[in-house]
Amino acid sequence: MNWYMKVLRKYAIFTGRARRSEFWHFMLINIVVLALLGIARMAFVGEVIDIIAILFCLAILTPSVAVCVRRLHDTGRSGWFGLLPLIPYAFLLGAVVLIVFMAEDSKPGDNKWGPNPKEESAT
Repeated sequence: MNWYMKVLRKYAIFTGRARRSEFWHFMLINIVVLALLGIARMAFVGEVIDIIAILFCLAILTPSVAVCVRRLHDTGRSGWFGLLPLIPYAFLLGAVVLIVFMAEDSKPGDNKWGPNPKEESAT
């Protein structure tokens, strides 16, 4: 839960770097919450669950993009690579490439986006 709150505290910070665990823990919790909302929607047919799901998605949109950009920075890439899944007719390929980028380990040492967060936490 600490990783999730760390991302929310950096709500709209698109600079710097994010560790792999920070990104994946945030995404995992979002997926679990959305799955639970989907199950609730099937169990309790009603518009209230839909409204809650929409509000949740809107609330996590900016933090999700921000942590994605910071994660790309940590792998030594520009945040603009986050737009790969938006390439027409290549959504799946772009999404797979982006997932591979997100799964890569941090680039060692400092880069133009800042110091390596993995090395900072070790000291």
